[in-house]
Amino acid sequence: MKKSLLFFLFIIPGIYGIAQLKPVYAFQQDDTVLKKKYYEEALQQKKFLLSSLGKEYKDDYKEIYENRFEEVADLLKSSRAVTSPEAHGYLQSLLKRIVAANGELNQLPVRLVFSRDWWPNAYSMGEGTLVVNAGLMIFLDNEAELVFVICHELAHYYLNHSDNAIKKNVERVNSEEFKKEITRLSREEYRVRQQVEDLLKKMTFDTRRHSRENEAEADRQAFRFMKRTGFDCQAIKTCLQRLDKVDDSLLFKPLDLEQVFNSPGYAFRKRWIEKESVLFGEMTEDDSPLTKKERDSLKTHPDCVKRIAWLEDSLAQSGEGKKFMINEELFKGLKKEFVPEMAEQEYRDKDLGRNLYYSLAMLQQQQNIPLAVYTVARDLNIAYESQKDHRLGDWFAAERRGLPPDYNLLLRLLKRLRLEEIATLNYNFCKRYEARMTGYAGFEKEMEKARKKLTD
Repeated sequence: MKKSLLFFLFIIPGIYGIAQLKPVYAFQQDDTVLKKKYYEEALQQKKFLLSSLGKEYKDDYKEIYENRFEEVADLLKSSRAVTSPEAHGYLQSLLKRIVAANGELNQLPVRLVFSRDWWPNAYSMGEGTLVVNAGLMIFLDNEAELVFVICHELAHYYLNHSDNAIKKNVERVNSEEFKKEITRLSREEYRVRQQVEDLLKKMTFDTRRHSRENEAEADRQAFRFMKRTGFDCQAIKTCLQRLDKVDDSLLFKPLDLEQVFNSPGYAFRKRWIEKESVLFGEMTEDDSPLTKKERDSLKTHPDCVKRIAWLEDSLAQSGEGKKFMINEELFKGLKKEFVPEMAEQEYRDKDLGRNLYYSLAMLQQQQNIPLAVYTVARDLNIAYESQKDHRLGDWFAAERRGLPPDYNLLLRLLKRLRLEEIATLNYNFCKRYEARMTGYAGFEKEMEKARKKLTD
């Protein structure tokens, strides 16, 4: 929802007039016609695949292709896909340069989009839809790194990795060996469930190892695509180094909850985030039921250090290239814009914990302050209402293994706050920024909500 469309009427004593309040933030406006076009293209591709299926394992293939299309449709029919003219046009300019330098890509029907998804990833759906998440874009350092990401996903599509993997898995599930094993397990009297889980786990591990082989092949093909574009191929190395650390690093410095929530009218309580028992302790991979070897084998991508080593000789002979060739200013601008965009997407997806987390991080870093303040006030009002109705879990996740420690602290805080504490914390937070937020659409309404909750 574009905040610049939120207007309020007010009357000045003695003078009748209409005025516009300032928008909290102007979000990117997507091209709905383009989204519909991409959706129709994906639909036609699905119909073509289904019409060309042979009799062997037809139902299995049909189910997989239908499910894949549903994932594509879910993206293109939602606010997740970014098709705003500036952002999408920029991405197409990069794609055009890659395709122009690699004639073999000319006949591939490609739909390349950014998404507002927060996790650092890019992927090929296998039927022409390629996606670069905002959560990855914000970590990249230059256009050349983004070009490598695009080339890598193009390589998966060009090499037909998705359909090859589908074929392998369908044949495996229909193999005599697999059927005999299922039959044997059905006759067992004890530990049937455990044995089935072990069998499925083995299949998962085999699939992931095959995927690792695909990643190496895609890296090599991506290098060949990229080398012809004139971009700096050393960006492959820096990009992989960055990806190797992305799960262990933060875009923002860790949240200091006392700093962002402490106010003159209401002091922050340490007990809100203190560890009370082992249940609230730091959660690590050591708590996982899988062994370290099993956890490693489940990783889709091999160690980035190994991926760099596989390409080392090629990179040494790649020659010079440029880090930016299209629009450096726009690249850097999109990196900044994608933080509030993906934060707001979490609100649309009803994940207010992550929406609040990003908003507090922006506030702590003094970025997009009006939007951050408004969002915090809005989220805390919803937290109050949902806790009152015993539905806090509908909007806010619980702390768990794998989340950043400071995010887990925020989730712990939300769970421990009593109703009156949420109301008081929010109202005093709003008071702290009241003067700075004068005239911003929506904020005064959220502050008034918080004030009324003090007397509920």
